[in-house]
Amino acid sequence: MARMSLPANIRPGLRGAKEIVVAAEHTAPHVGSGKVPVLATPVVVNLLEAAALDAVEHLLPEGMQSLGIQLDLRHFAATPVGMRVRAEAEVIAVEGRAIRFRLSAADEVEAISEGTHERVVVTVARFDRRMLEKAAKTRAG
Repeated sequence: MARMSLPANIRPGLRGAKEIVVAAEHTAPHVGSGKVPVLATPVVVNLLEAAALDAVEHLLPEGMQSLGIQLDLRHFAATPVGMRVRAEAEVIAVEGRAIRFRLSAADEVEAISEGTHERVVVTVARFDRRMLEKAAKTRAG
């Protein structure tokens, strides 16, 4: 099978961003990742992935989407409820069907997170078929 290549418009330098205002449902106690009522790391992860999607997903051909496969992240500053957080992602490399991003997030006062993220582009129909096959194996056993 030929190796999949991404469209030429998916290239280093593309940027995406997402913002939230931290609410109770974004805190560590609410999502089960700690006891201190500040922005939870799993929510930071979600926000950064959403920024990566914002950078490239709209450029993918019909029937294709990207899936996260790797994340290397530091979440080094706490953010209280009520503060705005902005996550940004920049494409730093494209190889075959893999897209690598540099990530960062900041609240209204300081940087709170940084890292890298890799996504791979898949054909939705093929991916869905493989998941149905996998699910059938667990039900059959």
